[in-house]
Amino acid sequence: MKALQCAAFGPVDDLALAEVAEPVAGPGELVVAVRVAGVNFPDALMVQGKYQVKPALPFSPGLECAGVVVAVGPGVAGFKPGDRVAALPEFGAFAERVVVPARRAFPVPDGVDFATAAAFPLTYGTSWYGLVNCGRLAAGENLLVLGASGGVGLAAVQIGKLLGARVIAAASSPEKLQLCRSNGADELIDYRREDLKTRVRELTGGRGADVVFDPVGGEFTEAALRSCAWLGRLLVVGFAAGDIPKVPTNLVLLQGRSLVGVYWGGYGQHMPEDYRADMNALLARLAAGELKPWVSGSYPLAKGADALNALLERRVTGKVVIDVSRG
Repeated sequence: MKALQCAAFGPVDDLALAEVAEPVAGPGELVVAVRVAGVNFPDALMVQGKYQVKPALPFSPGLECAGVVVAVGPGVAGFKPGDRVAALPEFGAFAERVVVPARRAFPVPDGVDFATAAAFPLTYGTSWYGLVNCGRLAAGENLLVLGASGGVGLAAVQIGKLLGARVIAAASSPEKLQLCRSNGADELIDYRREDLKTRVRELTGGRGADVVFDPVGGEFTEAALRSCAWLGRLLVVGFAAGDIPKVPTNLVLLQGRSLVGVYWGGYGQHMPEDYRADMNALLARLAAGELKPWVSGSYPLAKGADALNALLERRVTGKVVIDVSRG
């Protein structure tokens, strides 16, 4: 079978299409014929050797996909060959077939296409876990979303609106902000042209943000923390800016604020039943039209490095996917 392989940790341009052996389902596992794979920032970090998970070389990146079950391993119940699934392998989705633990596979609702299903699990699962479990976001509260035009940012905007929050979207261009508006954002901040803390205070009548969803890190985290309300919660989701920020902890102490880590992968490991219940509920909302990822581009498998470069160079809005059927 064909797979996009990483032979050594380094630039994503070094990824190469290769012929590899087809995977075999072990106990508790499925083999999924990948139709479409979602592309995420951790994929690029993994290829560069900068992610917390470092697979044995060579390996194929790809943390999420949608496709069809072709084999079921011993001890698996609830799945059979021919089932349409969205799946979250540890890695390996940038290939024609991938092995997935059955506990990390979910039925795709009728009427949902493979591209939508592949772009959904990681960003919406992370955002839901962050806003509901970690941030305890309540209706009527002010939610500030950094990097709001990206995949996880747009998911947070949509989920924030679904939960009844007032959503303030921050992004780096007018075009990106208009996309946020079309996905439900109430207020917009161009944080390349406007002072983040000042604008948040203005937009909230001096109160500040009750919850900050931060997948960006870097220079904006401290400003976002300073913009938090009394008892505000800043959710540490990731570091797309490349720098892990160091913030003065007196900003936490003096306003009763909280810094909360959002590690959805750890949630799946430590609370697997809750994790599955969340994902099944989110897929039901997807089927009902309450949530929908914005897929802005599709690449063939052979051009997977181009998809990752687009992500690294901040040229992506929403999600891009790899259409494995295009080769």
